Amino acid sequence: MTEQLKRYFEKRVVPSVRRSAILIFIVLLTHWANAQFPPRQVNEQAQFWTSVNSTIKFNEHWGLVADAHIRRNNFINDPSFYFLRAGIQYQVLPDFNVTVGYGHMWIAPGRSDWQNFSNENRLYQQGILVSKIGKVSLVSRIRNEQRWQQIIEDDKPSGRWRFTNRIRYLLSATIPVSKNNWVPKLVLSNELLVHFGKPVLYNAFDQNRVFVGIKQQISKDWSFDFGYMMVYQQKFTGYQYDMNHTTRLFFYYTPKWKKGKSSHHPDQSHSPDE
Repeated sequence: MTEQLKRYFEKRVVPSVRRSAILIFIVLLTHWANAQFPPRQVNEQAQFWTSVNSTIKFNEHWGLVADAHIRRNNFINDPSFYFLRAGIQYQVLPDFNVTVGYGHMWIAPGRSDWQNFSNENRLYQQGILVSKIGKVSLVSRIRNEQRWQQIIEDDKPSGRWRFTNRIRYLLSATIPVSKNNWVPKLVLSNELLVHFGKPVLYNAFDQNRVFVGIKQQISKDWSFDFGYMMVYQQKFTGYQYDMNHTTRLFFYYTPKWKKGKSSHHPDQSHSPDE
């Protein structure tokens, strides 16, 4: 049964993911070619982003993933958002799992004279594939999200919600620099996010995230990564952008589900970002 699933994945799922990635780039190129925008405006800011992320196995196949995030603007001075997410994970193959879940975000107002946070409800579905090239561990993830974002007008809920569908593709590499597992590993990753929907007129491209940092084991169940993330995000206007220079500190909790077996592949994450 496992071999049949593996052959099906290699013949059907992998080519489908590749076609989806090609389609995303074609849509983006067509969008950029046809759009006419005012001069580009880029807002640069410093951020701090921290989170706790857990992957807990019930048995060999089923598990729970959950994470909590805090992101601050002006490094740590002002709130950006708070985010909670949970999902159910199924281990299809030793190197491939799928997850479905729900998340809720509280987003700080974009104006200094406003007080009310806006809400976002989110459903998501994702698949993660782990592979290795030599000693380098690779994590590929594709995620689909359905997002309902509350619209605030004059610092009050308007009673209206903006719905978009967002597709994300992440490629992450973990590179060991020593045979000693307690020596930090180098982590490099890039994630492209595009979204679609009725309110998306000028920015099918949502954002791109580049991360450079280290990954460190603290104990058999706890680890963290720390480093620099550049988030380049296009606003709904099409000509306004945020360039976020982000200091990122993420903690990971991955307890063993039974003696002698870890909860997941040591370099496989449930993709802990908002």
